[in-house]
Amino acid sequence: MRIGKLMTMVGVVCGAAGLAWANGDGQPTAGQAMFTANNVWMMVATLLVFIMNLGFAAVETGLTRAKNCVNILFKNTIIPSIGVLTFAWIGFGLMYPGEHWLAGQWLGFKGLGLSLPAGGATSAYQPGMTYWTDFLFQAMFAATSATIISGAVAERVKLAGFLIFSSIYVAFVYPLAGSWTWGGGWLGDRHFHDFAGSTLVHSVGGWGALAGVLVLGPRIGRYINGKIKPVMGHSLPLATLGVFMLWLGWFGFNGGSVLSADPGAVSRVLVTTNLSACVAMLASTAVSWAIQKKPDLTMILNGCLAGLVAITAGADCVSPGGSVAIGAVAGALVVVAVFGFDRLRLDDPVGALSVHLVNGIWGTLAVGLFGTVPEYTLGTQFLGVLSYGAFCFLSAWLIFRLIEMTLGIRVSADEELRGLDIGEHGQEAYGGFQIFSNQ
Repeated sequence: MRIGKLMTMVGVVCGAAGLAWANGDGQPTAGQAMFTANNVWMMVATLLVFIMNLGFAAVETGLTRAKNCVNILFKNTIIPSIGVLTFAWIGFGLMYPGEHWLAGQWLGFKGLGLSLPAGGATSAYQPGMTYWTDFLFQAMFAATSATIISGAVAERVKLAGFLIFSSIYVAFVYPLAGSWTWGGGWLGDRHFHDFAGSTLVHSVGGWGALAGVLVLGPRIGRYINGKIKPVMGHSLPLATLGVFMLWLGWFGFNGGSVLSADPGAVSRVLVTTNLSACVAMLASTAVSWAIQKKPDLTMILNGCLAGLVAITAGADCVSPGGSVAIGAVAGALVVVAVFGFDRLRLDDPVGALSVHLVNGIWGTLAVGLFGTVPEYTLGTQFLGVLSYGAFCFLSAWLIFRLIEMTLGIRVSADEELRGLDIGEHGQEAYGGFQIFSNQ
């Protein structure tokens, strides 16, 4: 019943907008009607991407300990605000500079703040959308890159240091890197293809996460006498809810990246996206069951996310069969990566490195293997992976190190053992439960 009312409301909005664009006879032209449909779909996709922040919050909270819930929820609540504001202030201009390149095609900048382009309300980059629709959709992507880092550094990072890092990374590193491909830069000219951000969003966040993990070091008690001590999350139901929320949001993340309401293109992207996620879940289940001798829920959850991350680069240019192959590899790869990072003593509480970095790389390379467009070659995809890895990892590492040397980046041992909820916020997610508890 509610869905029916919602569709009726959308129809009324589209109809009203269409009449506003009508010709002299009161009838909207085909072009005007399509312009309206494009913008309505893109705004719906923007809302789906926005709600992914809640999905990330639920996943990260569920896969970590109860004594750090408030801290993780706080970070995931404020990061969208930081992402949108910094993108409005400087990121949008850096990422989409138009003709305003300051250094060849490496550094673009068209000014501070949002203002309508000289030609009117329609974006010069996406003529099928208004300037505001374009900005809002892109701003949601910017916020996502910092959210990825939050989970990898959870349970031992200082809140103030993390917020400073996120502000700098989203304001400068993410849009500069994005401009190389999506803003008409040098990688775009070489036909590097990343449809919705396996590299430009997920690996950019993943490289930042790797830098943070290396600078911070592992949590206390995670690795003892050469042995790996499991640290269990406190709420698998919450983590499962978060994954399904992210899965839903990904239909806007990838479907919106078509940048129009073209039914053929959007439906194809949704199918390849969903197939990859489904197959990746089965693959992660099979591999983790074979290794651990029992089915592991956390592995199937990360398997789903791995399949979604991997297909994001090529969802528009691979066949359904190609998406199945990409998802199968992603599901197996995420399990192997989780165990591999543990062996390297890289403590990642939620598997962000395995999901977003490893499978962001895999999905980007997979475009060169399974893509149906001849210009998208494996060599160019590999060049893009290396370029983004070098720039993003070094930038993130320098930012983390500077914060570490000035304000400090890691909480004290006592605060870590008590929990960041009490130490950083003076609050508890579950009243009377966490104080002096290691759970």
